[in-house]
Amino acid sequence: MPIKFPLISVNGVLDAAISPLDRGFAYGDGVFETCRYSQGVIPLWDFHRERLLHSAERLKIPLDERLLNQYLNSMLAYLGDESVAQAVVKITLTRGVGGRGYRLPDQVTPTYCVGIFPCDHLQTLQYRDGVVVRICDLRLSQAPVLAGMKHLNRLEHILARAEWIDEFAEGLLLDVQGRVIEATVSNLFAVKDNQLFTPDLSGAGVAGIMRKTIIKKLVPELGLVCHIVDLDLDFLRAADEIFLCNSVYGIWPVNMLVDDRQTANTSQHSYSNHVFTHTLQERIAQLFRE
Repeated sequence: MPIKFPLISVNGVLDAAISPLDRGFAYGDGVFETCRYSQGVIPLWDFHRERLLHSAERLKIPLDERLLNQYLNSMLAYLGDESVAQAVVKITLTRGVGGRGYRLPDQVTPTYCVGIFPCDHLQTLQYRDGVVVRICDLRLSQAPVLAGMKHLNRLEHILARAEWIDEFAEGLLLDVQGRVIEATVSNLFAVKDNQLFTPDLSGAGVAGIMRKTIIKKLVPELGLVCHIVDLDLDFLRAADEIFLCNSVYGIWPVNMLVDDRQTANTSQHSYSNHVFTHTLQERIAQLFRE
């Protein structure tokens, strides 16, 4: 019988529940990783693991990597037994059950939740043909102490995604100073004069795993140059190419950037050149074994 998705385990127990006293539920006190599983492995696991360990350290959550591996591997075994080729694996780590109030518990027993979800093949319509992206009205607040982490409080992104239904594939997020930071579930790159540019995320945003893969692995392999800088909308409009990326869907070329914000006259800018983007897509497909 095929696996009935989603498949969820809590502390290694299938279909277990999380206590309402869990600090992840009560306060968003935790972090998560969303990984693409492909042909028996999580191709970008080393980077996911690194970010999860670093985020847990920053939040002072005592992650036990032995337990994490035990719970994760037991869930991946189901996929192997059922010959599932593609899936999304979500790992959630919280500080665990605690009393009322923000004071950290004297004894912390983290909660480990592993979820398995269905996943499309990499070659989706958006991947092949590109997407139309809008600029969100919501502005991201500056929070350097949390910047880069994929923590459990995603309210800004939820409110930004509520600004449209399905007429756009994604929405770009600016910070309170007007700098381009990211999209609601993606990171952003621009190509100008044969060089890559991506926003500085030291004050806000999620330092995504696909973003890191591009910067740390693909850029050196392909002999490219990537600049991590402050970007504004004028720079994006003047770019030769822009694309979005995340660790589940890979890379999406952006065909059009639409500014329909309440404070702006509706405008749009088109991109027809995707040479750099397609080169990176081909390398990602190799990493994902597709």
